[in-house]
Amino acid sequence: MRILDKYILKETIMTFIFGICAFSAVFLGSGTLLRIAQYITQYGASFSAIVRLIIYSLPGIIVWTFPMSMLLAALLTFGRLSGNSEIIAMKACGVSFKRLVTPVIAFSLGVSIFSIGFNEYVVPASNQAYADLVRYEIQGNTSPESQEHIIIKQIQDGNIQRLVYARKYDAETGNLDNLSIQEFEQGKMVRVENAEYAKWSVDEWVMYNGVLYDLSEPNTERMMKFDSQVLPINQTPKQIIKSQKKPDEMTIKELREQINIMKSQYVDTKKLEIELYQRFTVPMASLMFALIGAPLGIQPNRSSSSIGFGISIIIIFIYYTLMTLAGAIGQNSFIPPVIAVWIPNIVTLIAGIYLIRKESK
Repeated sequence: MRILDKYILKETIMTFIFGICAFSAVFLGSGTLLRIAQYITQYGASFSAIVRLIIYSLPGIIVWTFPMSMLLAALLTFGRLSGNSEIIAMKACGVSFKRLVTPVIAFSLGVSIFSIGFNEYVVPASNQAYADLVRYEIQGNTSPESQEHIIIKQIQDGNIQRLVYARKYDAETGNLDNLSIQEFEQGKMVRVENAEYAKWSVDEWVMYNGVLYDLSEPNTERMMKFDSQVLPINQTPKQIIKSQKKPDEMTIKELREQINIMKSQYVDTKKLEIELYQRFTVPMASLMFALIGAPLGIQPNRSSSSIGFGISIIIIFIYYTLMTLAGAIGQNSFIPPVIAVWIPNIVTLIAGIYLIRKESK
């Protein structure tokens, strides 16, 4: 059986690599190159910058092509085996369909696990490098734009000393609105300050219309109101905006920290939670697609590569439509995001198990 496993795996891996190249080329040509063309016409981006943009964009594209390529690989591999009557010969030798599909499922599980790690350690860093290259080299010294949910952490010797949260940075007024500052000593919160807004003045931030809560003494809370007070951070507006990360530039750990901070300020975090849980559901789609692709590949008239490619496109479209709907459900309904984002995978898993059982009879 090892020879048969190697034979099926070889076919699957070669088609999987082809799928990554094909789908990546489609995504790169349909989206990234159009944006790069705009950077060339509007900002005169250099050739070196263009090459780096393409390199930095590839990991974020490739991670989305893993499930698609796995589906295509399963479809075409079993389609070819079926078209050459090899499936019939294998079954005649007493090899069940479940046994035939085992190496493909094992490979797809490995792809899913690898994809989770790739999505954690490579994609966020490349997305951040892409964004920094656009903002600070191609676009140049542009003024900082308005941004919501500003978080500034001051850490010393591995311990957090100060945590600053602002609901929004308003580029028109130059203000940090709705501030909350938490100060810690030896890991314990000792002071909390809330202010209506803070304004950059010459070389410092000044907070206005605020309240300070002293929590340094156990079982005691002292409150003091103030009209104005210096915010103890020395970052300029541009430096603050530069230090902020978008969700696709964060690791899983950073996303969790961001969610916890925003929840402490009673901010809706469902959108970020969906982003967090999709770091697991999208990679696991590779396994789900293998379960569907293998039995569909050996259906009648599936030997043509063009038909297999067409079927994969249809299934991918249905899956990502379900994923979009599930994300909307998670953001706008009573269903928790952690459950909503798994809906497409659950539907695909059920369909795959049904098809495999049907083909095994």
